[in-house]
Amino acid sequence: MSTTNSTIREEGLALVVAIGLLTRIPVPRIGEVGPAVLGRSLHWYPVAGLIIGLILVLTVALVPGHFLPGNGLLVAALTVTLWVALTGALHLDGLADCADAWVGGMGDRKRTLAIMKDPACGPMGVTAVVLTLLLKVAALETLLTHPAAGWWWLAPVAARAMLSLAFITLPYVRAGGMGDGLGANASRPGLTLATLLVLTLLALGLSTTLWWLWLTLTVVLFALWRLAVLRRLGGFTGDCAGALVELLEVALLVFAALFLTATSVAGSAAL
Repeated sequence: MSTTNSTIREEGLALVVAIGLLTRIPVPRIGEVGPAVLGRSLHWYPVAGLIIGLILVLTVALVPGHFLPGNGLLVAALTVTLWVALTGALHLDGLADCADAWVGGMGDRKRTLAIMKDPACGPMGVTAVVLTLLLKVAALETLLTHPAAGWWWLAPVAARAMLSLAFITLPYVRAGGMGDGLGANASRPGLTLATLLVLTLLALGLSTTLWWLWLTLTVVLFALWRLAVLRRLGGFTGDCAGALVELLEVALLVFAALFLTATSVAGSAAL
């Protein structure tokens, strides 16, 4: 019984760590935690994405139905603003740092790592953030007004599931950094269960065709991201992880919007 209670307590702490790290949602103060709890937090990352998604979709649901059709752009912009607030722009910061570093690093590992560590944001970083937010707003405007797109809020879940995968398949290159040692202390059974639950949730929310398309897109983007960080750094950093989340989220939203638009046009043409 004591072992069970200890495991439950560790899982509870791991969930708090995951939410506290990936969101700005207030969580209880738990002080220092050990490597085992930090490692277990990885399989709770998709839950942090689920909480973000649920808050977003519930907030949109409060918008009066007569307001949305003519003001889709405004609602989409407000939704993305809330999205950024919920994450504290954590992943956007990583995306900006990576954009600056990948261009300014000119293929050199040490220079790339040094630029990512610099808190200043250069022109490439600003451009990457602006384009990402612009694409999210544009995609959401389409999805929020499409009757078959009530599942758009699953994008944060899928992105954070791949974030967990990054920690167990790649070395973390900043010794002593926030993500150092997470992969080594991860719970493989927990990650397997979390992955199955995410796939099931996506299958329940998406059509069969879109489920396969989203899965394919996610795997391809992750593979390309993985190849890029391995070639440049021999692993990844927290900034690279943030960039991965943002790239996956925006890609899934944009692809879904284009897919549904094309399907609607094809359906109208058939009639």
